[in-house]
Amino acid sequence: MLVIHHRLESQAHWDEELHLTHEARSKSRLRCFSAAGEDVGLFLERGQSPLSDGDFLRAEDGRIVRVCARPEALLHVTCANNFELTRAAYHLGNRHVALQLGDGWLRLLDDYVLKAMLDQLGANTCVIEAPFQPEHGAYGGGHHHSHAGDAEFSYAPRLHQFGVRL
Repeated sequence: MLVIHHRLESQAHWDEELHLTHEARSKSRLRCFSAAGEDVGLFLERGQSPLSDGDFLRAEDGRIVRVCARPEALLHVTCANNFELTRAAYHLGNRHVALQLGDGWLRLLDDYVLKAMLDQLGANTCVIEAPFQPEHGAYGGGHHHSHAGDAEFSYAPRLHQFGVRL
């Protein structure tokens, strides 16, 4: 088994690739297979941002592994104007939907209920196969709530900690 514990900066070459969906790239503990079919165990530090397409990892045996975003079924959303696109993004955000933002479009994982809502809002939707790289979120660092004094959750103030200036 190829065991991976560490993230790396960008590398000029690599020995292996992992083709992962967004959900798989969001996990810090994962059993998967390399592009060559080798059994892989990911044991990354918890609380970090999800892996992105093009990220690099170092295996215990020294091999460099490149992360590739696997194409998945996505709803590609466009609208007649910026106001309607903003309204669609607002309603999706209100449902805590992961969104990939582009110039004049939104993408989300294919979901027939959300497609129906977007259709009612007048958005244009089509299903495409593409890598999914949604916005990570304003707070970053995973989904924690700081408890001052608890070493495990002690990190610098974030946007949601009002009254604190950096």
